[in-house]
Amino acid sequence: MTGEPHATGPRRRSPTDPASAAASPGRRPRPAAGRAAGGAPPTSPPTSSKPQAGRAGGPWKAGFFALAAAAIVVIAVWAILGSSLFVVRSVAVTGSGTVPRAEVLRAAAVVPGTPLARVNGTAVASRVERITQIQSAQVSKDWPDTVVIAVSPRTPALAVASPGGYTLIDKFGVAFRQVPKQPAGLALLASAKPVASLRGSPAVLAAVTVLGQLPRQVRGQVITVSATSPDAVTLHLRDGITIDWGSASRPAAKAAELVILMRTKASYYDLSDPATAVTGG
Repeated sequence: MTGEPHATGPRRRSPTDPASAAASPGRRPRPAAGRAAGGAPPTSPPTSSKPQAGRAGGPWKAGFFALAAAAIVVIAVWAILGSSLFVVRSVAVTGSGTVPRAEVLRAAAVVPGTPLARVNGTAVASRVERITQIQSAQVSKDWPDTVVIAVSPRTPALAVASPGGYTLIDKFGVAFRQVPKQPAGLALLASAKPVASLRGSPAVLAAVTVLGQLPRQVRGQVITVSATSPDAVTLHLRDGITIDWGSASRPAAKAAELVILMRTKASYYDLSDPATAVTGG
């Protein structure tokens, strides 16, 4: 019996055969096993976290910086207080007026070589102010090596007759200089009290204040001033004119009234109460 001949050609592969799919052009391979449907690789299990090696040195670094800061402070304190870098090498004196610089330096008693930070400015100023001719002193430090003493000398406000000449006093009644002649333009204080007792006198301060309140043309004519109390200041001008000024209160009203009254050419003016001023003579 004659049968049908067997096919000798290549066997046709099924479209579902993996090898066929790989060999067929234009076909995308199926996702490999173990991949998710979206194509992302599977997430690996979390690993245990371990401290980084660099963090282990944190406390050591903090300690190092603390020691470094302390060392800087110690060095700075030593440089200021204990070394020869910032010590007194000079003392400058300003505004001393007629007081010799050498006298100020002796009173200040600032020892060269003393650490500048150790100089007590208040104590130095107090010693300088013991000089009678000096009213006040201020001490400052000019780093790295200089002490500066700024002096305010006393200003003569009145002259007081004394044996051998005149004693100059300031507005506080402090006697600080002796001169043979009365300085021009300086009024004479008529006082029966000893000069030493005038220090801190309110009456002297009132007399000086009144002199500063006078109109300029009147101020230049004052020869003597007397003050038995702060409320009883009397001025004596040239040509025998007397002005009873009273206290230092209401200076503007008194000055304006005096300018008007002096047109009468009187020899006596009472301005103790400017509202009821009186003239005479």
